[in-house]
Amino acid sequence: MKKSKKVFRSRISVLLIGCILAIFIPVSVSVWMITPRINESIYILGASLLFVIFIFSGMRYIISENRLYAKIWMIPFGSVKIADIASVKRSYNPISSPAASLKRLHLCFANRRFWLISPVREQEFIEELKSVNPDIMVNVPEKKGLWRIWDWDI
Repeated sequence: MKKSKKVFRSRISVLLIGCILAIFIPVSVSVWMITPRINESIYILGASLLFVIFIFSGMRYIISENRLYAKIWMIPFGSVKIADIASVKRSYNPISSPAASLKRLHLCFANRRFWLISPVREQEFIEELKSVNPDIMVNVPEKKGLWRIWDWDI
């Protein structure tokens, strides 16, 4: 029996990257003002930015048989049974989650837990979930408009 496995990478939001830069740049400038050694400040800022890029570029959601896994590169973030997913809806909740975007899917489970994730190919992702569990209620409107550029929310 062949195992089926689908991998979906996380959407990366320009707005979220801008928020992170808005935090890192003033901190690095203030460090440079306290200790005016520019080399150390540049190294700290560069290492911080590389770490954020490394984390953002490695977020993946894997659907394998009847489970959904969230990973950041090779590090598992968690897994759930797809049969436990009760509903999927749109969310812009900024709380910490394995998502590199603020445009997210809110996965509600039967035991009142939830995950916030942001797969790039949302419709294909939802179809894969529904192929395993057809009882999932989906409420994800696709909005089109002036402020939607390349499927990014500004």
